[in-house]
Amino acid sequence: MQLSSLKIIITGAAQGMGAHFARRLAEAGAQVAAGDVKEEGLAALVESARGLPGKIHARKLDVSSEADVGAFVDWAHGAMGGLNALVNNAGILRDGLLVKKDRTTGAITKMTKEQWDAVIGVNLTGATFMVRDVVAKMVATEQKPGVIVNMSSIARHGNRGQSNYVSAKAALAANTLTWSREFASYGIRVGAVAPGMIETPMTQGMNQKARDALVANIPVGRIGVPEDIWLAVRFVLECDYFDGRTIDVDGGLAM
Repeated sequence: MQLSSLKIIITGAAQGMGAHFARRLAEAGAQVAAGDVKEEGLAALVESARGLPGKIHARKLDVSSEADVGAFVDWAHGAMGGLNALVNNAGILRDGLLVKKDRTTGAITKMTKEQWDAVIGVNLTGATFMVRDVVAKMVATEQKPGVIVNMSSIARHGNRGQSNYVSAKAALAANTLTWSREFASYGIRVGAVAPGMIETPMTQGMNQKARDALVANIPVGRIGVPEDIWLAVRFVLECDYFDGRTIDVDGGLAM
């Protein structure tokens, strides 16, 4: 699909990769519906896109709320005069070992249900309902072609201290293939991009020791930037022969 023809939802668009994708798409002439829980970031995003060939529309969105997802999709369709694409980008971290024994006291701590539920609610359940409702809208309006880009992660292969995150991102990668098969008859492609270590507000909040150790294991010798991931997202959006696969963009990182 041509970028200028896109009427596309981007979740988690107030900062980091989501904001970068939204601006790049607006530069290419696309209509973008940007959603996030951070309304100040959305307002700044809209302001930064003034004068670009495309347009960014923005509205608060909590993807962990099923009602919010449905209302946002309806709003986006109306605001843009149609809907033919989604970048499923919203995500959070609540890292912690599933079970940890304190070396000094011997005390046992466990990942809490709150940690588990928060990450699964946003990164998997919310992402799944976004796909469900966007595709339902496309099918109801007989929109063809359409394209979905899921943001997975190289953590899906397994990463210490991220049982919740790994579970969500592995499921998204697996369902990228599932959904590509389910939606093919509707003319809708589904692809995924799996970033490695990328410089965003979310990764900037990581434990510094863990962050340094990860960067040391990146063969290209640097942390990634949102533009690196945008190049892969753009490929999935534009290449009509790409479907059902996940692209790792990680600088060769072995976690």
